[in-house]
Amino acid sequence: MKLRLVLMLMGVSLGAQAIETAQTLEPFTLQDQFEETVTLTESTRILLVASSRKAASVVDEAIKDQPEGYLDARQALYVADISKMPGLVTRMFLIPSMREANYRVLLDRESAVAPEHLKNDGEVLWLRLDNREVLERRTFTDAEELRAALEEESS
Repeated sequence: MKLRLVLMLMGVSLGAQAIETAQTLEPFTLQDQFEETVTLTESTRILLVASSRKAASVVDEAIKDQPEGYLDARQALYVADISKMPGLVTRMFLIPSMREANYRVLLDRESAVAPEHLKNDGEVLWLRLDNREVLERRTFTDAEELRAALEEESS
């Protein structure tokens, strides 16, 4: 419940560059909600990016009822751009509520990863990767559709 409240508080944030198919992403390292360091590596197959509270709500709705390790089993990383959130709100409410989730959320505090990629701030960016090369770029605004796409990754 707290997570939903915090997701509603998240603001829109856009980064510096668009991501295109056939582009190779540079490795990046971010901390998750438990302050553990995670790096985009060659083994990452799916990168999900939410750069607004609405997009983060779509991701949460799609995976909140899945078992722990759901994203890891699909070699997927989920990045939430929290750069527009005030620091106090982030420390006191956002991160503590994210710790209740059963999935890892990489925190993009400076909009270093989240690209300028969406016309609609409620869209979740989905990148299918092979050795960090973008093979496919999709967007989702519906949790059921995102969940179905993630389920396809398990087969």
